[in-house]
Amino acid sequence: MLNAVVVNLFKKSLANRLFIKLLLTLSLSLSAAFASAEPFKVCWSIYVGWMPWGYSLEQKIIDKWAKKYGIEIKVVQINDYVESINQYTAGQFDACAMTNMDALTIPAAGGVDSTALIVGDFSNGNDAVILKGDNKSLKDIRGQNVNLVELSVSHYLLARALESVKLKETDVKVVNTSDADMVAVYGTKGVTAVTTWNPLVGEIMKQPHSSKVFDSSQIPGEIMDLFVVNTATLKKNPALGKALVGAWYEIMGLMSSKEKAGIVARTAMATASSTDLAGFESQLATTKMFYTPVSAVDFTKSDALLATMKKVAEFSFAHGLLGEGAANASRVGIEGPKGVYGDPKNVKLHFDPTYMQMAVDNKL
Repeated sequence: MLNAVVVNLFKKSLANRLFIKLLLTLSLSLSAAFASAEPFKVCWSIYVGWMPWGYSLEQKIIDKWAKKYGIEIKVVQINDYVESINQYTAGQFDACAMTNMDALTIPAAGGVDSTALIVGDFSNGNDAVILKGDNKSLKDIRGQNVNLVELSVSHYLLARALESVKLKETDVKVVNTSDADMVAVYGTKGVTAVTTWNPLVGEIMKQPHSSKVFDSSQIPGEIMDLFVVNTATLKKNPALGKALVGAWYEIMGLMSSKEKAGIVARTAMATASSTDLAGFESQLATTKMFYTPVSAVDFTKSDALLATMKKVAEFSFAHGLLGEGAANASRVGIEGPKGVYGDPKNVKLHFDPTYMQMAVDNKL
């Protein structure tokens, strides 16, 4: 009897040791898998509505949220805005800050299925048409060269501006200019008209004899600033969406605060965008920021969203931005909470409020 008890105890002890060994092996295997996993890469460029991404890296807020979901996120600043989108489209980044029009005309039109994970704001005066010298009225732009980032939202803004005074694009000549060169180019003698965005608008308006003759407050809600994620990557890795949205709204809480923490955050963002607090807050004044997820979700679910995207698609088609063989403006399907504009069999851009709604519901 005693021998049987001893044998049973030995068997249990052996089983326990084997179980513990199995757990340790499994733990080491999982650790190795996580350690060898490539970090997600996201990119952004200098703009008032996207400065929070740089601050999230500086303050390790993005690291905190990534750790919460067991992933790693690498945040990269790219100086040339269009290049950042090109690199995202080429698959070098999993997500990128961009406008609604650029999301449609570059990755979506190029066949890269993309999701607007965060609708951060819309330009409410941050994008502008500026004339130099004695030209004080928008109508004075007729016959001039206009320097802008061709086929970007600046080009769209110019078209909408010309439309407002019954002029056409053929009444001006567009000169393609990198945003990185815009301020320097404007300072040259031969340049008399530019269309661009902040903080460049603020820098240009400091130069003498400069007149802002049209801005995005005259077309509210049409130039949206988004954080776009590769749709396939997001579906496969919902933790990425949760971490990015969680970090974003933590920063929004700080950024919108009137307390010391808010002043510190906005000052840091101002410095990073080569201005001071007053300059940065003047840019915020011309940006309709969605500081709360509720406001972002409401905007995304509005009837106006797809109506705006229809206008953007029509401009894009007229300028050959929807790809070779596009028969009309509806070639690329755009999905929003209220339905689809364009080809339902070729939906490549999604406005999906799912993750922002999680922030509303405190489920992140």
